[in-house]
Amino acid sequence: MTMGSEFTGFTHLNDKGAARMVDVSAKSVSTRTATATGFVRLSPACVAALRAGEVPKGDALSVARIAGIMGAKRTPDLVPLCHPIALHGVEVELSVEDDGVAIDALVRTADRTGVEMEALTSVTVAALALIDMVKAIDPAAVITDVRVEEKTGGKTGLWQRTPGKPR
Repeated sequence: MTMGSEFTGFTHLNDKGAARMVDVSAKSVSTRTATATGFVRLSPACVAALRAGEVPKGDALSVARIAGIMGAKRTPDLVPLCHPIALHGVEVELSVEDDGVAIDALVRTADRTGVEMEALTSVTVAALALIDMVKAIDPAAVITDVRVEEKTGGKTGLWQRTPGKPR
């Protein structure tokens, strides 16, 4: 039985076209990082409440930061073909800007596959937690621009997003 993708042309499909988790056991372990960013657009009233520390539910930024860390750790439970890997570091930063909150996540491992999905999940879960904390103030909050900015390690080494238009 062929376990590869030589007949389908897709790495996550077997020779019968069924989804499969790619076997990474032959890959070398290397230090790998991924940085992802995102943004939560908020009303001026919500931004003012965050800056003043007056969100009725409490410290929304701290809750979102912890949620982002937890989200990175739970990525293989949420993304069906994502490998469970040991995370060696997760940093989540949130900064209040005039039109919302910028979220940055940096995830590190020493493993056989990258951590891009963990970084993206970290940003997204942090954004969801932030919205949960502020939805009474701003029910129209929007998550936007979630993307990988940089990844290091593995066969391809360094990859960086080409600077584009601002949010």
